[in-house]
Amino acid sequence: MIHTISQIRVRYAETDRMDVVYHSNYLVWFETARILMLDEIGIPYLEIEARGLRLPVLTATAEYKRPARFDDRLEIHLFMREKPRARFRFEYEVRHGDTLLATGSTSHGFMDKHGKGLRPPEEFLAKIDAAWKPQAAATEL
Repeated sequence: MIHTISQIRVRYAETDRMDVVYHSNYLVWFETARILMLDEIGIPYLEIEARGLRLPVLTATAEYKRPARFDDRLEIHLFMREKPRARFRFEYEVRHGDTLLATGSTSHGFMDKHGKGLRPPEEFLAKIDAAWKPQAAATEL
């Protein structure tokens, strides 16, 4: 499993008239977590694009449990629980301290700059293998 944590401070512009974070911002935070994960395993997204490759979002879900508000300090937890083959699946948890605010998931595939689906490059899979850790017990999270 790969697990990364991104730190987010909720900006005023991310809130709505109800003084809570507008729902689409969670997807932006999920992307922030993915970019951090790629950096941490040694494959910056810019390197992927420089090779003429893309990682488009194929599916995205979000479930909102409690609101986030202006100036909250949040943690966005990203989990890759299964090693990818053709598709990548990420799971997310948005937390404010010990409180779970939202969960979500995205799936992605590799494609060339013309939109043709591809298998992930071997170097990419090797870096995922190098970063992979045995999955922790559910009670540890």
